[in-house]
Amino acid sequence: MTIPDAERTAPPRRSTREKKVAQPFALSSPSKRKRVGDADDDQQLSDVDVPVPGDSDEEDEYVGARKPKTGAKGKARARGPPAPKKPRRVKPIDEAGKVPTRRGRKPKEGATATARVPAEAKISDDNALFNSIMNPAAALQSTVEDFLDSFQQAPGPALADLITCILRTCGSNESVDADRAVDYDGIVDALDDFTEALKEDEAPTYPLTSKHPMFKKLRKSLSEFLTRLVQASAEMGTLYTSDLLMTIQAWVIAMSSSQLRSFRHTATVIALEIETVLCDVAAEVEKEAELVTRQRDGERKRKGAKGTASGREKEFEIKAKEVKDRRAKLSEFLKEFFDGVFIHRYRDLDPSIRAECVHAMGEWLKRFPAHFLDNQYLRYIGWVLSDANNHVRLEAVRALVSLYAKEDYIVSLQSFTERFKPRLVEMATGDTEIPVRVAVVQVLSAVDAHGLLDESQRASLCLLVFDKDAKVRRAVSSFVRGVWDDATEQRLVGKKNPSEKEKKRAGLKALAQLLVQWGRFLDRASAESGEDLDGESSSQGDGPSATGPERSVASSTEQKSRIALAVEALWEEVEIVDDWEAMLDLLLLDHSAGTDPSQGGTPVSARRKKTKRVVDDALVDEAWRLEEAEEAILLDVFVAALRKARAVAAFGKKGEEEAVASEITRELINALPRLIAKHQTDESRIANVLLIPELMNMDLYLEMRMVTAYESLWDDVSKQFLTHASPTVLANSIAAIRQLMAATSLSNTNSTKILELEDELATTLRDAVGGRDELEVSTFSDDEAHVLGAICARICALAGSRDLTAWMEEDEGGKQSSAWDIICALAERGRLGYKEEELMVERALQVLSLHIIWKAKHFIRAQDSSDREQLQEALREQRDVLLEKLTEYAVGTQSNTLLGVRRAAFQNLLTLYTLFSANSEGVEQIDTPLAPLALSMGDEMQYRCAGFVQAEIERYAEELEGDRPTRHEESDAGSDSDTDNAPETSEKKTRGAKGKGKKVDHEDVNVIKSRALLEQEYVLNATLTSFLRALKAGVIHARHGALLLVHYGRLGSAVDLSTRLMVDILREEGMAKDNGKLVVEVIVDSLRESFTLVLDRIVETEQHALGLAKALAPCLIMRGAQLSVIRKLASEYIVEIHTTLLSWITKKISAYETMKNKRRRNKSILFFKVLQHLLVGIDARDALNIKAHLDQDLAMLHIEIPPTSKAWEPYRAYEKRLSTASTKEKGMHCPSDKQLRSDDRDPSGHSKKAGKAGLGGVKSNDFVSSGGEEAEADDIIETNGIASQPTARKVRPRPAFRKQPSQNGADGTQSELTELTEDERFPEPEPRPTQTQHSVNGTSASLVRSPSPSRIESTPAKRTPGRKRALSPDVGLGSTQEVAALVSPGGDTSPEPTQADEIVIRRKRVRH
Repeated sequence: MTIPDAERTAPPRRSTREKKVAQPFALSSPSKRKRVGDADDDQQLSDVDVPVPGDSDEEDEYVGARKPKTGAKGKARARGPPAPKKPRRVKPIDEAGKVPTRRGRKPKEGATATARVPAEAKISDDNALFNSIMNPAAALQSTVEDFLDSFQQAPGPALADLITCILRTCGSNESVDADRAVDYDGIVDALDDFTEALKEDEAPTYPLTSKHPMFKKLRKSLSEFLTRLVQASAEMGTLYTSDLLMTIQAWVIAMSSSQLRSFRHTATVIALEIETVLCDVAAEVEKEAELVTRQRDGERKRKGAKGTASGREKEFEIKAKEVKDRRAKLSEFLKEFFDGVFIHRYRDLDPSIRAECVHAMGEWLKRFPAHFLDNQYLRYIGWVLSDANNHVRLEAVRALVSLYAKEDYIVSLQSFTERFKPRLVEMATGDTEIPVRVAVVQVLSAVDAHGLLDESQRASLCLLVFDKDAKVRRAVSSFVRGVWDDATEQRLVGKKNPSEKEKKRAGLKALAQLLVQWGRFLDRASAESGEDLDGESSSQGDGPSATGPERSVASSTEQKSRIALAVEALWEEVEIVDDWEAMLDLLLLDHSAGTDPSQGGTPVSARRKKTKRVVDDALVDEAWRLEEAEEAILLDVFVAALRKARAVAAFGKKGEEEAVASEITRELINALPRLIAKHQTDESRIANVLLIPELMNMDLYLEMRMVTAYESLWDDVSKQFLTHASPTVLANSIAAIRQLMAATSLSNTNSTKILELEDELATTLRDAVGGRDELEVSTFSDDEAHVLGAICARICALAGSRDLTAWMEEDEGGKQSSAWDIICALAERGRLGYKEEELMVERALQVLSLHIIWKAKHFIRAQDSSDREQLQEALREQRDVLLEKLTEYAVGTQSNTLLGVRRAAFQNLLTLYTLFSANSEGVEQIDTPLAPLALSMGDEMQYRCAGFVQAEIERYAEELEGDRPTRHEESDAGSDSDTDNAPETSEKKTRGAKGKGKKVDHEDVNVIKSRALLEQEYVLNATLTSFLRALKAGVIHARHGALLLVHYGRLGSAVDLSTRLMVDILREEGMAKDNGKLVVEVIVDSLRESFTLVLDRIVETEQHALGLAKALAPCLIMRGAQLSVIRKLASEYIVEIHTTLLSWITKKISAYETMKNKRRRNKSILFFKVLQHLLVGIDARDALNIKAHLDQDLAMLHIEIPPTSKAWEPYRAYEKRLSTASTKEKGMHCPSDKQLRSDDRDPSGHSKKAGKAGLGGVKSNDFVSSGGEEAEADDIIETNGIASQPTARKVRPRPAFRKQPSQNGADGTQSELTELTEDERFPEPEPRPTQTQHSVNGTSASLVRSPSPSRIESTPAKRTPGRKRALSPDVGLGSTQEVAALVSPGGDTSPEPTQADEIVIRRKRVRH
């Protein structure tokens, strides 16, 4: 009940002053104190706190407990009227010099004076202190003043209130009285009683971590209250002269060791907060002690000559003694809290408590370094650097960041740094959490600023500039800046007053030198980890030895990406990185000038003869002369800097990008030809140089009237295109040609130059094969084969971006062979199988395929009918010739084709079939532009293509397994005790990996793949891409996609991407095209094969099969917002998936049982874990269908399931899921309640209240029925199987059931096993002689019964008491007859319904 303010009076105040009436807090008054904390930075709070919601608009007033004055001992000093204002002068001041405050909100009209804890919080609101802390509108300074006033008058009751407040903060409703509060010996017993009482609560409220809105600001209010309490008591002297803090200490230390997390966590937080405030108080006392000491020493020096102590000196002596006593008292308090709480809780099992302790230690080190900045305290920070929890490590590193930021602490931290420096470097380079790595890099940057890191550690940190995470690269950029500054200064040693230009050149030399060193360090690390490097490292600027297209493509972007990462990270930190003009100036110098030829260098004259350019005769200074590797790296940095400059300008003001491009072009018009001439002999360097034209504005050549220079640039680019065979150089040359062709203002020049290039290409092709009549069988030397392969590569690169159909078919009126004929002849040599000609044949096939694609484009655009028919015939003829070659090479058996040629032929074959594919099956015929040339792939070729893909996958899997250590082969046989624990061990390993946040995968994410393996992965991805494209287009039937799903999770994430496309294909087939049979076939085949890999021990665990089942689950059901079901696969197909797989796995289990191979049996049982992920979208009827089929298979195979065997846990979990699904009513296919109520009787007079029982809800004894209330049995419901319920969907054809007489003379039916394949059929077992049989869990139960489509007459069932009752076995079943409708839901294979077969189900409600 709320008491109005006018009627509420406060108890009399215990004081010598005049009694006053307690007034409620008026926070709107200007004289009221503001609460500290709202303006505080969030760093004052622990980062591990779960933000506890809560807010209130009410005010609160603390009224201390009253006690008769006769019992008071009067230890407290009598305070006059000004005394209450004294504590108000103590306000914490933050680093900015401001007093953090929080203004309480003005109370609303009608608001009560006490903040009430909500009833659902289950915390009593009988403590005024706790209510004040809970009330965000209360002024805590006034609360503290009133409490201290009450404490001085009556210490016992006040302490009792304070301890009770702490208990409320812990979520306990217990209270202590004055005697119990100061009974230090009974604290442990009292806490045991409180803990037991709190454990009895089903859901004890835990305010610090509660999500209730009322507790949103509790943590901040509690911190403010404790801060004000300690500071005010310290200024008043109560902290040193009373038992206030000693009592709090005794209770909090004992509570911090409680087994109850709420007590332990809350007490730890309170202790750490008090320790933090004590650090502030102690720091102030230290300052005061220093001041008093200086004053006393000064007074002594001033009076030293007289030799007598003055009164002022004595006053200072007394004051110094008082300060010393306070220092000793505070030191004792700090030690007690540290030893009693921190030492035990910093290693608490709860990571949030550990993080609280580490965060508090960081605060103590900042606030009171004179005491805590010592190795005996710093070591705790170092120890938790290896904590398993990332948040604890992060708090430790944050504490170190603030320490190393202050140079005065470095000397004190030197011992700590030497001890834990290796661990910090390890965290920076290999920690799993990015925030931790970033914070550690900041710490090590401060450490390196004082020269405490050795060269190897600095190099390890500098390598992070190539890290894959952008945050780490940005964090380490400042560290790299320091390393670069040192290197630049070393280059300028001996230079007196170097100019700005010399400084830039020295800086670029230092940058290039560092990048080369770091690159070599990475290469060595990769070589030690098993990476197969060819020749020198890529960081030294040497090109890869391309032995095939896959090698060059796989390694072409490695160097570029590495330098691009470095440039991006250093762009804002190292100013020389964005000075591309200085880079260009240094790159144009001849760095071989003055080099002694005897030392391996190139003399100046030789270099000038190569370049044929006039260079500066002045020798390059040693301070910035570049080595070969450094020059290559700097060239790469130059290109990356140009790209970055363009990218930065693109996000600037309007027109800025164009201005930057024009500026770059003006500088490079004269410089680019010199760069090309200087680096044209090196493939890797010229490849980078050819990237520069893409960054230029070619129209500027015409504006500056430099068309001659433009033509010269065309000649230079064409020359590089015609002289190099590297795929990287060719690709970059084509990119430069496209940039030149895009200059429309110079179109005439472009047309002339591109025709000259094509003529030169045709001439080189004819010259290479000149003098040979039959190219198909002619003999080529290695050099000739290499030249022809390079020519084909150039034609292929040019044809990829330009239409060359006319050029390919040009034969000069029959005087010469056309390029088409020559390349076709070269492609014919693929059947010879010469290794030296592999690249040539691959490129030839690619050129022919591109020609067909360009010609198909012409056919589509053709308008004239006569030209169209002529073009159609020519295209068909050329296409058929090419398809014959591709088919023979890819999937043929007669030719001696090399593997590389087969791969290229396979990819081009599927590309052409996809281009000319006929419409997919089941789709209406639609006229397409290429309909007259439509192709369809036969079944035999589809199987051959699928076989080729399967072989490629197996080949890659062997390569993948080759680098891994061989697994320990264990015997398949074993005892029950040993084998039953095997699945448990596997699960423990899985849980352990999951507990660390790591995905369980066959591929270790921390292992660096070798270059050879990366190339193999690239080749496999190219093959899979063509195959998936053919699947999506309908060229190859979707059933063949199952071979991709089998290896899900086994071959890496790149291969797993194909699963997503297959899921989309299956979802479309099953839900949109109603082709559920295909979905069933693919899912069943893929899961069978995937788990067979587990049984054959090709893979170690079942995790891949589990992942595949999870990935295939979307094929069965499509969900929308809030998990609503949008579409789903028809139920009969889902049931068929389960029944087919259950029949397969139960036969596997039975076979292994027969062979006494218990280890493989246990492995087979794990398949039920896979099936659990496919139990989506099933209703009760489906679950009963699957359950009946499962029990039937187990019974027919005589598989007994031990009730206590851990190996059968997956089966029991699967069975439980089925039981849960079968008892759900929402998913049942039954009429709505309105339909049932509208007509409760059918025309024959029978009841139509089928309800749950008549519509598929009949359960076996394994399914327990339950009701919501006690009632008598309803009327007996007679259901007419077929007539009164919807017709069940047909799952799959089943053999008809034969009736056999049982031993008791009654007719019964015995179902056969699910239809099996020819090699998996089992003979039909003899019928059971008894009426009941043992269920799979070992209990005696009747055979599984299901609602039959036939009518069976009912007999009353005898009621038996119990909380849950299974359907009685005698309900309408007078014999061992089995009802098989759920096994054969169609009803067409069951015997005709007769009167003797009718069943009546009694619906009952049982008492819980």
